[in-house]
Amino acid sequence: MWTCPRCGRTFANRNQTHTCANLGELERHFAGSVPHVRATFERVLAVVTAFGNVEVLPEKTRIALHARMSFAAFMPRREWLAGHLVLAREIRSRRFTRIDVYSPRNVVHQFKLRAPEEVDEEFTAWLAEAYQVGIQQHLRG
Repeated sequence: MWTCPRCGRTFANRNQTHTCANLGELERHFAGSVPHVRATFERVLAVVTAFGNVEVLPEKTRIALHARMSFAAFMPRREWLAGHLVLAREIRSRRFTRIDVYSPRNVVHQFKLRAPEEVDEEFTAWLAEAYQVGIQQHLRG
């Protein structure tokens, strides 16, 4: 792991290109949201932290979840939690609003969560898969 000497963020690769900026406050992201949006995010965090070490990075425009690399991001809206997962494969599901394939092992799946209950068994499995990408397990073997 490499730590940027200016902003203190960690990265899997030395001198990785990034926006070097101080992290903000997590609360700022939820200022205009109804309470169930925060509850949904807290449910996601409870699930993800059970997988292993995760950094929560409240950046300017998003909240990133980071292990060796960022594997998920969340953008709270007034009524829902927008976000994306980075997976090592494409998964077709009506729950994803958009899928962008950047490479065979870097596929971004966008979604909207409207309630904590939507962080169900299926979504938890996708979070687990994204966490494996975050620790770069998909590159080993």
